[in-house]
Amino acid sequence: MSKKNNKEAKLKIIPLGGLGEIGKNMTVFEYGSDIIVVDVGSIFPTEDLPGVDLVIPNTTYLQQNYEKIRGYFITHGHEDHIGAVPYVMRNVPAPIYGTRLTLALCEHKLKEHRLTGVAPLNVVKAGDVIRAGCFSVEFIHVNHSIPDACALAIRTPVGTIVHTGDFKVDYTPLADTPIDLGRLATIGNEGVLALMCDSTNVERQGYTMSEQKVADTFNQQMARATGRVIIAMFASNVNRIQAVVDSSVRYGRKVCLIGRSMVNVAKIASQLGYLKIPEGKLITTDDLDRYPDDQITVITTGSQGEPMSGLSRMAFAEHRKLEIRESDMVILSANPIPGNEKSVSRVINQLIRIGANVIYEALAEVHVSGHARQEELKLIHSLVKPRYFIPVHGEYRHLHHHANLARALGMRDDDIIMVEIGDVIELGSKSIDVTGVAPSGNVLIDGLGIGDVGAVVLRDRKHLAEDGLLIVVMGLDHDLGTVVSGPDIISRGFVYVRESDALVEGAREAALRAIEAFGPVDSTDWNRLKNDVRESVQRYIFDAIKRNPMILPIIVDI
Repeated sequence: MSKKNNKEAKLKIIPLGGLGEIGKNMTVFEYGSDIIVVDVGSIFPTEDLPGVDLVIPNTTYLQQNYEKIRGYFITHGHEDHIGAVPYVMRNVPAPIYGTRLTLALCEHKLKEHRLTGVAPLNVVKAGDVIRAGCFSVEFIHVNHSIPDACALAIRTPVGTIVHTGDFKVDYTPLADTPIDLGRLATIGNEGVLALMCDSTNVERQGYTMSEQKVADTFNQQMARATGRVIIAMFASNVNRIQAVVDSSVRYGRKVCLIGRSMVNVAKIASQLGYLKIPEGKLITTDDLDRYPDDQITVITTGSQGEPMSGLSRMAFAEHRKLEIRESDMVILSANPIPGNEKSVSRVINQLIRIGANVIYEALAEVHVSGHARQEELKLIHSLVKPRYFIPVHGEYRHLHHHANLARALGMRDDDIIMVEIGDVIELGSKSIDVTGVAPSGNVLIDGLGIGDVGAVVLRDRKHLAEDGLLIVVMGLDHDLGTVVSGPDIISRGFVYVRESDALVEGAREAALRAIEAFGPVDSTDWNRLKNDVRESVQRYIFDAIKRNPMILPIIVDI
């Protein structure tokens, strides 16, 4: 790294999410007594987080520096950029800045959590410049898989930082204008200290295909479909929903929206004018049986194979209103997110088993990414011409390959910095370095609980899921300190008691031996007795069948 000029005050950049992972994006920019935050995202839990609904960034650093926060700047309305808004605003509220659709989605989330009005929502448009303490933030129009996406030019006392957000270069976008390359070039000519750039698609060569290609494919498929057309996609891809609506209208079909998030996003987008469905063309699930199959298009959630999503429930005959038939054409207009491949394959296999005509990306151009490939990334680097480069938004391999791409474009190793979540980057006008670590990590959301599921709870959940539970219940005479009933054995997720008489009786005898060896029990000795019973039963079960269920002794005071 470059040598630091200790006399110069430094800009701190602290990523609290979005590095080494795709999702949970949040980055802190701090200079002196001012802080701004870019994005407030979440990520869906992995399989090793049983029972968890959502994962958000750890905001301890923001809580410790709450008085410095001047605002949250949101690049676009995807969950990995706004999903944590209601949880963060509950603890560290501050003004939120974003484009119209982005803030409408944030407002809906806050309303669902009964937090309306907790933080001012300030609608901006591309080209606007917002002053926030010593920072000024310019919103720059980019293309992505949701309307109203923006990059940010953050002007600071040490220089300008360009944060691309999620983007691609699309010269023929649907219902949108191309990315504002001219403005990025102008800012590049003025001088950019550092570039923070989307790395998601850096492994892919060439250019990302235009969204117009998907619209053309929808028209081709609708033209040859003889039954219902059921299209699964992300609810946030408003322009693609519009393409399906346009194609349906063209071929005389009614449109039905299925899935809570699909209905909510479509409603918000329609109210703001981003989605236009002609009058009489939108029907409900109750209307489906009133029209011939060749006059129906269904747009649903479930492109990722989620078990409770609309498409999964239709495929496995669990949906109350709609069941897949042989005459249906089912289009999966999305790529599996890493980790979801098995779930998506399971749904595809089931749909094909039923006899439906299933179309996915391997068979037709029914999906394009919202993220830039190598040639688009090279274009942005060449226009912005940063002194320093910080790859963001991607797993570690993506960040690594993006750093290599920057080197191939002529950047020096010392001017490229790869960091982890929580690293404190200090940036001067002629220096960049990692100088420390801020509190960071994951906060787990389970129902209404925020952060109350920790390592111990997760360990117990995994133990229960993998090995089951054995409960040992015994009644204790309060005065005599002797066991007067039981021990009785209750099994949950371990063995079926009625079919394992010998094993259950052996466990009961193991518990009884521990009780007899202990002798009279004073109330202060209950925990010791429980431990002895647990160890005795655990030892017996392992010796008998080499399994380790969770053993839970319960004493009833009689």
